[in-house]
Amino acid sequence: MMSYDEYMRSVIQPMRTELTSAGFEELLTPEEVQEKFEDMKGTALVVVNSVCGCAAGLARPAAIYSVQHSEKKPDYLYTVFAGQDKEATAKAREYFTGYPPSSPSFALMKDGKLVYMMERHQIENRPLEVIAADLMGAFEKHCG
Repeated sequence: MMSYDEYMRSVIQPMRTELTSAGFEELLTPEEVQEKFEDMKGTALVVVNSVCGCAAGLARPAAIYSVQHSEKKPDYLYTVFAGQDKEATAKAREYFTGYPPSSPSFALMKDGKLVYMMERHQIENRPLEVIAADLMGAFEKHCG
């Protein structure tokens, strides 16, 4: 019989794979987050992934679309999974100064500092195209 943890991993794996197959690197531990963010040179899009419906129907597809269709792109693509990789997500959120925890959400960082944030309330109940356009606008302003 499958344990609860094994079951949850199997249920959540497709939600992880959706981003990793599009080039996002999962940061699973606080140490990985610190290593990537601390001496960052360039820009990074960080997706705070989630099991909720707005992550599945809006956030993940918008993130993938925006990096595939924007002329200017972040140098790095990272993701942490809220509710699953709790310590890594908490560490990432330490860098998102001025914003309460929000999942799903997008953070655009430049040289390790937050330059753009889109919180859950700016994702849910908005058209996918509008979310992607907002992200691509942030890339245009801060990347390249």
